Amino acid sequence: MNTMKQSRYRQFGMERYRRNRHKIAIFMVFVLVFGCMLWMLPQDVWSAQADTESASTEQTDQETQNEATEQEQPTNTTPPIDITSPSALLMELNSGQVLYEKDADTPRRPASVTKIMTMLLAFDAIDAGKFSLGDTITVSEHAAGMGGSQVYLEVGETQTVQNMLECMIVSSANDAAVAVGEAIAGSEPAFVGMMNDKAAELGMTNTHFENACGLEAEGHLMSARDIGILSRELLLKHPEVTEYSTIWMDTIIHKTKKGESEFGLANTNKFLKKYEGANGLKTGYTSAAGFSMSATATRNGTTLIAVVMGSETKDIRYEDAAKLLDYGFANCKIYEDNKVLDGKDKIAIDDGVEPYVTIEAVKPFQYVFVGTTNMDNITKKIVIVKKSAPVKKGETVARMEYTQNGNVLGSVDLIATKSVEKQKYCHALIRMLERYMNIY
Repeated sequence: MNTMKQSRYRQFGMERYRRNRHKIAIFMVFVLVFGCMLWMLPQDVWSAQADTESASTEQTDQETQNEATEQEQPTNTTPPIDITSPSALLMELNSGQVLYEKDADTPRRPASVTKIMTMLLAFDAIDAGKFSLGDTITVSEHAAGMGGSQVYLEVGETQTVQNMLECMIVSSANDAAVAVGEAIAGSEPAFVGMMNDKAAELGMTNTHFENACGLEAEGHLMSARDIGILSRELLLKHPEVTEYSTIWMDTIIHKTKKGESEFGLANTNKFLKKYEGANGLKTGYTSAAGFSMSATATRNGTTLIAVVMGSETKDIRYEDAAKLLDYGFANCKIYEDNKVLDGKDKIAIDDGVEPYVTIEAVKPFQYVFVGTTNMDNITKKIVIVKKSAPVKKGETVARMEYTQNGNVLGSVDLIATKSVEKQKYCHALIRMLERYMNIY
């Protein structure tokens, strides 16, 4: 008897379960249809609340970023350097960290240090397929007429791009620099426009160019910081430049209507023979500018950029550059993290067709400590920059922030490795329906 009752109860329960399941399914289908009808309404019906939430999120993220920026950097203490030149700067190549500066933002006449920008645009043009090292450049009357330092190119003479680069980098030839600029942009004024555009792109806020070679011109100015920024860009993007900047002596063959003749090239950067590890980059001098240079050197895998401007003599220029580099190499300790994510490869994302977005670090993290500062107690954490879809591939969605004893050292951007579209209303309803159907 009890067995029969239990059987009836079970049967009754199953029938009740089936009726409820059908009701739930019918209800969810109704919700789905109704939801899709609502989704067909104008987008602004739904956007007001979303925009408010997004603005709130962005404000919170910005406040977090501002707080991080405002935190005091760790203090690196070392004895001061006695630099005679009016402007100077010392920078570590990979991190871009400034280790020393003196009046680094005052615009001054750069003289032939200008040619670092011409070098950068020339190597960029080679990468872009504008010309190759073996292509030839025909010298214009304008280029041949340049005064100052030159290799005496003649009108109509042809030289390979490689020879022109060597003349410009090794012998600081104004005529070669202008010829290269004309080959890239069609005319020197057009090329100067490219130079100023690139300066703005790189954040060189105290720089303005009037020509491609550095001859004296009203308003043609650069700061020591801007020269450091430009030198770093060239070395990181085109490290092959040191194959030219370290040439001590060479020759080219002038090819003119009068025939062929040899012309000797001698490097204007005598610092190459004065300082161990020196490998560049460019010197400059005019009577108005004084002696300037961007000196680069590498020791034990560390590359430093020393900029000096406005030195009274050539010897002071080299002495100050050596002091800066000595200071850097003697006191620098580089902290490097090549495994920024430590195996993590995704972060959660709201309102996306997928709940996560995969990420990668754009570069390793580096920080340069100067002096006796230790490298202990360094911690890192992910700071979310973008919390909601849509996310585009390559977009910065977070950053890995490094701190030491509460002080922010720096950060590395974390970018999305694929796009994640914003979840539509119908997607949410379908996902909800799937969950319920799986339950029942």
